[in-house]
Amino acid sequence: MTLSVISAGFGRTGTMSLKLALEQLGFGPCHHMIEVIENGEAQVPLWNAALAGTPDFGAIYDGYNSAVDWPTAAFWQETAEAYPDAKIILSTRSAESWYSSISETILATVWAPDTWPPQATEWFKMVTKVLERSFG
Repeated sequence: MTLSVISAGFGRTGTMSLKLALEQLGFGPCHHMIEVIENGEAQVPLWNAALAGTPDFGAIYDGYNSAVDWPTAAFWQETAEAYPDAKIILSTRSAESWYSSISETILATVWAPDTWPPQATEWFKMVTKVLERSFG
């Protein structure tokens, strides 16, 4: 299976709704951060390798027909190069609304490493690197 659709939109821009819509329209399964959470043992090392400059998109997206949300959004250009026939979607949200939403959810947790459960430490470190890649 190869990716048919890639989303460049950041998390908190309707990516879960987009994932569900793509799956209903026949572009599933769709890779989303939820897959990284649920399959962390396999996914986190693959994304760490991508962050280190050696992505294996074939392994990351094995079995998926589309990809949305982070970490894909941080690598959308490289992913598009790897899957040149894929269509690119950009989901957006007003800056104020997006920042409020991400601050109250993702950033509130990522910026508080003392609250990370020990079994999720590697996932949180990877997410922190993905956000740094996205925003500098």
